[in-house]
This record gives sequence, C-alpha cells and structure tokens, in this order.
Amino acid sequence: MDSLFVDIGAAIWLGILTSISPCPLATNIAAISYVGRRVEKTRLVLLAGLLYTLGRTLAYIGVAIIVTRSMQMIPGISMFLQKYMNLAIGPLLVVVGVLLLGIFNISFGGGMGSGLQGRIDKMGVWGAGLLGIVFALAFCPVSAGLFFGALIPLAVKNNSVFMPTLYGIGTAVPVIGFSLLLAFAAHLIGAAFKKLTVIELWVRRVTAVVMIGIGIYLIVRHNFGVNF
Repeated sequence: MDSLFVDIGAAIWLGILTSISPCPLATNIAAISYVGRRVEKTRLVLLAGLLYTLGRTLAYIGVAIIVTRSMQMIPGISMFLQKYMNLAIGPLLVVVGVLLLGIFNISFGGGMGSGLQGRIDKMGVWGAGLLGIVFALAFCPVSAGLFFGALIPLAVKNNSVFMPTLYGIGTAVPVIGFSLLLAFAAHLIGAAFKKLTVIELWVRRVTAVVMIGIGIYLIVRHNFGVNF
C-alpha cells in the first residue's frame, strides 16, 4: 500500500514537472493564449484551459494504454519485463535524470501546420481540446524522457491506466494557473512565466539528482546484488 501511494505521488509529480519544463510550458502558454485570444468571456477562457488539459490527459492515457497493452500482449516482451524490469528501472532513472539536467541539447522539432491551425480556428474555444491532444503527442526531449522513461514503467508495474491519468492531472496544474492569469490578469503572465522558469530550473535539477541517486541505488541493488 505504501508503495502504491509513492507511485501515485510520483505520477502526479512527473506530470507537474513535465508541464513546467521549458518546452511544454512555453507550448502550454502559447496554446491557451492562441485559443483564448478571441474569447471575451472569462469563463470561456477557463473552459479553453480545461478542454486543453482534457485533451492532453486523454492523449497521455491513449499512448500509455497502447504501449503498456502492447508490452503485455506480446509474450516475449511480457516475460522479459517480468524478468528484467527491476534491472531496467535503475538505468532508466539515471538516463531520465541526465536528460533533466539538460546536459544534452536535443530538439525534436514540431509545430502546428496551417491545415490544423485552420481547423482549430473554426472550432473556436472547443479547438483547445484538439490542440491539447496534438501538443501532448509532440513530445519534447524532457517530456519524452519523463513519460516513457519514468511514467510508463510505473504504469506497467501497477498494470493500470490510473498512473497516466494522474500524470495528465499533474500536467493540468500549471495550465489551469495560466488560464486563470489569462482570464483575470493577462499582463501578469510574462512575470509569472519568468518566475516559474527560474523555479522550474532548480526543481528540475533537484529531481534529476534524486532520480540519478535512486537509479544508482537500484543498479547497485538489483543489477549487482549488493544489499544495504
């Protein structure tokens, strides 16, 4: 039971960390601003934030279901995971920690095509949901590392889509915050973005060090059989 609560907390924290990382954070603010730029009513701006969040969450759940179910349905992979999952967790955490430290500057590219942009414009505030799905699937290096390297192992371990759902909820926290700023005090977004960027840098570094430390501990324990 204690392990489950730790996993729940980890899933939510990974979502929050993903959402405040530079690439997803800038994307989230741009998306909410883009959808809400023509919206005059405050409640519709908030609705756009909620729909965008829902789109992101559904996308994460969908990807997690496909990945985890595929792993479980293929006997060879399922047996491999059961046998070697403990051996893989440590190295995965170290890799994700290194990604979080920003040692390697990797760009996945991305962007929104004119066709998609036109479709979202026609949908109005409801286009926020579609935008959330699209931007969630356009993984940045950090978000990809957190999702595939840290969250998916949690989902496989617990054999549930509950973890990706919590991850999606975690990504919602900063999005809803910026939706509120856009609705009630748009001029404060720039200052909030700068402060959150500074906070995110230290939060990411601390999380990276913790992940690397845990990863090394698990490698020593599971891969080399050394018990403390």
